[in-house]
Amino acid sequence: MAAGSPDISMHPRRPLSLQPLLRLGATLAPALVALALPLPLLSQTTPQPTMASVSDKGAQVYCFMRTSGNNHEVSWSAAYALIKRQSDSLFKTSPEHAAVMITEAVVRNPSAYPDCGRYLGALYGSEKPPLAPTSSSGPVPIQSGGTTRSDRYNY
Repeated sequence: MAAGSPDISMHPRRPLSLQPLLRLGATLAPALVALALPLPLLSQTTPQPTMASVSDKGAQVYCFMRTSGNNHEVSWSAAYALIKRQSDSLFKTSPEHAAVMITEAVVRNPSAYPDCGRYLGALYGSEKPPLAPTSSSGPVPIQSGGTTRSDRYNY
């Protein structure tokens, strides 16, 4: 025998038994399967809203409120709040993008939003806020400008 090598004759080998490992595998397998199964099912049972459905909901809110007699500001605030909360984007949806989403939804399906086309211009600043009446009998000052696009969406 070479120096430094252990003498294996002193330690007899025991036969290797796989029974404990098989029992452990039989016990753990159902638990591992139970943990792995719900993951794909969970993602299928809770669908995330698509951008089309979010824009449809925003258009539905905006158009319903406008045809019910609400002004642009109130209708826009409600529709934009819905779009911001239901969008699954990592970033906040900008007001300009939300206006485009509503416009696309109405143009894509105009029969679902009857008479809403006439309100779409207000999303882009065509509708001016009403002027406050003045009680003075003097000359009326002429307002220069109006609401700009960046002012309209400054929320």
